[in-house]
Amino acid sequence: MSTYFPSGKGLADGRKWFVVDAEGKTVGRLATEVARIISGKNNPAWTPFMDMGDHCVVINASKAIFKGTKTDQKIYYRHTLYPGGLRETSVKEMFEKKPEKVIELAVKGMLPKTKLGKAMAKKLKVYAGSDHRHAAQKPEAIKIETK
Repeated sequence: MSTYFPSGKGLADGRKWFVVDAEGKTVGRLATEVARIISGKNNPAWTPFMDMGDHCVVINASKAIFKGTKTDQKIYYRHTLYPGGLRETSVKEMFEKKPEKVIELAVKGMLPKTKLGKAMAKKLKVYAGSDHRHAAQKPEAIKIETK
C-alpha cells in the first residue's frame, strides 16, 4: 500500500473558485473559514509545505459585523518608517473607510508568515459590495455557518 503524495505540478490548474457572502457574519469566524479555503486545509490532499488552496472571493465585506466591544477597543497599528511615525486607526474608522482591508488583515493574520503565506494571500479577493469581477471563473457559492 502506498501513500498518495502530491507532486506540485498542475496545482494552479486544479484550483477552484469560491464566493463567500460576508453579510451578517462575524469577522473573525468568517476569516477562519476563508483562511482554511485559501490555505487548502479543506483539501484531502493538503500538504503543509505546498500551496494546495483554492481562490476565494468575499463579497459584502461592508455588511460583516464585530461582536462585543471590538468596535471600540480594537486598534490597527502601522509605522511610516520615520521617527515618531507610529499611527493607529480604530477598527470603526477603518471599517467605515476600507471594509475590504479589515477582512484582508483578519485572514492574512491567520496564514503563515512566510513566502507560502504570501502566495496564499494572493488568492483572496475582497469586495465591499455584492459586485465582483470574477464571474468568468464561475465561482461556486459557499455558505459559511457562524454562531
